Amino acid sequence: MGQDPANAGGDTPAGGDSPVRIIPCLDMKDGRVVKGVHFVALRDAGDPVENALYYQQQGADQLAMLDIAATVENRKTRLEWAEQVASVIDIPLVVGGGISTLTDMEALFQVGVAAVSVNSAAVARPELVKEAAEAYGRERIIVAIDGKRNAAMPSGFEVVVSGGQKPVGLDAVEWARRCEDLGTGELLPTSMDGDGTLAGYDLPFTRAIAEAVRIPVIASGGAGALEHFYEGVAEGKASALLAASVFHFRTFTVRQVKEYLAARGVPVFL
Repeated sequence: MGQDPANAGGDTPAGGDSPVRIIPCLDMKDGRVVKGVHFVALRDAGDPVENALYYQQQGADQLAMLDIAATVENRKTRLEWAEQVASVIDIPLVVGGGISTLTDMEALFQVGVAAVSVNSAAVARPELVKEAAEAYGRERIIVAIDGKRNAAMPSGFEVVVSGGQKPVGLDAVEWARRCEDLGTGELLPTSMDGDGTLAGYDLPFTRAIAEAVRIPVIASGGAGALEHFYEGVAEGKASALLAASVFHFRTFTVRQVKEYLAARGVPVFL
């Protein structure tokens, strides 16, 4: 149904006074929602349409859908999966995985997707970000940055692509700044060290990127306790919080997370 993502791509500095968005993430493989640890050891987490409807009812501000096998399997994202989910929800849907051309983006926008997330394709050809932002507006373009610790990098974090399997020798913070300059409206850094561990967001990684740019940053990878969501904002300086495992396996509801954050003084959409 294609609404614009709330606040995505605005000029509010990360960690500002705007309400923090809560974004459940549907990691997709073979038509099902899955969740693993460090992007492997995948477990089935249900039907994407049923999950999407549930999260909307719970008060999710946006929904992310990532086709985690698209790049690895050298194919485009499954358009039908996005269309099925977009057709049943009113909140903005962000789709990523296997998106490498403006044509790919156009096809997703036409079936109701609000914004797209690019990762490997942007690293391979950074001009794609600039072209997409100019064609569709920066609020519809998100660059996902998968990072791993590497002491040889100036920031201590290296960009990895292909579903977290391939390090590319690029400093994650330097890449974040360049993506902002190219016109992306938002950044989605995911720590490969934290993904699926439930040990908390990688706060140094998230904060390093949030403090380097003025566009919103979405914390991702590792949320396992209510406290982790608060830390993502207070210490990670994130403008939005993405999580998968704790929502898919019903550890917490979106509403519980929002009520907890509100009680701790964090502005949220209630």
